[in-house]
Amino acid sequence: MDPKFTITGRIAKPVAEVFEAVVNPDHLTEYFTTGGAKGRLEAGAVVTWDFHDFPGAFPVHVVEVEKDRRIVLRWDGVEKAVPTDASGARRTTVTMTFEPTDDGRTLVRISEHGWLETPEGLSASYGNCEGWTGMLCAMKAWLEHGIKLREGFYK
Repeated sequence: MDPKFTITGRIAKPVAEVFEAVVNPDHLTEYFTTGGAKGRLEAGAVVTWDFHDFPGAFPVHVVEVEKDRRIVLRWDGVEKAVPTDASGARRTTVTMTFEPTDDGRTLVRISEHGWLETPEGLSASYGNCEGWTGMLCAMKAWLEHGIKLREGFYK
């Protein structure tokens, strides 16, 4: 078994607005990175995301960005949960896709893979699945209603 997951959700906003809410660090900080985000998501960049629930800025390696369609990221995993790649790093891969729906909403898919099939790998994958689900819910609440769902939730 290869620990991996995909979550999906629909947001009642156009693709360009939903996509910008992820790539723009000022927007991401409004609903997800409660400790702040630094750097716009652009291919080849290394940006940082910080969370009140997991203090300390996380480096996020931006592998690919296709405007209004797809984002691919790699970020560090737990040592016993993620195998070492060719560079010696232990990173999982996150892929986000954005598709317009017939009714004007945006279908967002977030997938992550790259964990070891160990108790630590499974636990880490479950935790990240929970985190991405929370991100998608928080993005929907913020974009559609201006509600900061995570505000005060962790701190």
